[in-house]
Formats: sequence, structure tokens, C-alpha cells
Amino acid sequence: MEDSAIVELYWQRSDDAIAETERKYGRYCHRIAYNITASTEDAEECVNDTWLGAWNAMPDKRPSFLSAFLGRITRNLALNRLESRRSARRGGGEAALALDELSDCIPGQSNPQRQLEQKELEAAVDAFVGDLPETERRIFIARYWFLIPVKEIAERLGCTQSRVKTSLYRTRKKLCVYLEDEELC
Repeated sequence: MEDSAIVELYWQRSDDAIAETERKYGRYCHRIAYNITASTEDAEECVNDTWLGAWNAMPDKRPSFLSAFLGRITRNLALNRLESRRSARRGGGEAALALDELSDCIPGQSNPQRQLEQKELEAAVDAFVGDLPETERRIFIARYWFLIPVKEIAERLGCTQSRVKTSLYRTRKKLCVYLEDEELC
């Protein structure tokens, strides 16, 4: 079923919307959640919460790209679940490692004043990523949006882990310089 038809089912408040979403995007959303939480149970719960989130958001929003809309909901839910798990017990995992790699470039959000600057920071990072060469962009997004392990990125792109790590390192350095030039760090 086409995305526009699925969105229309949400707008009609049809129960078929969730079934069709699960059929088309269930594995995609599960993969995002699992990459972050490293737990099948948590991933399944995040995916189920994604359907509820989509159901609640649709009357107000009509997403242009359903996959990105669902992916963002799933990612945010999984990150929240990971954070709540980490606050209970400090743990590692791929998400913590990937986010730690970016911590030198992107300032934290602990200060309430920083929340006002969040939109500017998001726009700057989007612009930076949009200007990257395709391979660098694919590696960066795979690692820091989908939180895919370096080994898996290398396998998908048919290159070495060393190349992926080097690309990520260089891209992070470029991002730091870019954000400094934009006076966001």
C-alpha cells in the first residue's frame, strides 16, 4: 500500500492504518529501535509505541515522508527508553558509544537556555550533512541517526572498518569546525 493511502487511513481513524503500517514499516522501525536499545523486547515495545504515536500525531500532521516520520518517532522513543534504562543502571551499547563520539562536537542540552538554540543547531547540522559527499553522508547518517555499528556499515558499503572509522572521525572534525564557524559551539 502506498504511503499516502496509509496516511489517509490514519486520518479516517481506521484500525487498518496500524495494520498496514506494521506490514510496511514494522521491520524498519524495529531495526531502528533495536540498534539503539540492543534489546528485542524494548525494540518491540518502542515499535508498538510508535504506532500509538503516529495515531495520535496524524490528525494534526500529514507527513510528507511516512518512513522518516515513523523513523523519527521510533528513534526518539528508543533513545528515551535507553536513557531511562541507563539512569537505572549505567550501561554501554551502540547508542551510548555513537552519541559519545559526537559529544565533542555538539553541546549538551542540560541548560534550559540551550533549548532555544536547539532549532539553530538542528538546522546547522542538517545543512552540514546535506553538503557532505554521498558516501560520507551515508556513513554519518548510518552511524549517528540509525546508530548502526561500524562493522555493519563497513559490510553494507563493502569497505573496511578502518575506512568507516576514519571517515567518521574526519566528518566529526569537519562538523566541529563548521559549528564553531556558525558560532554554535
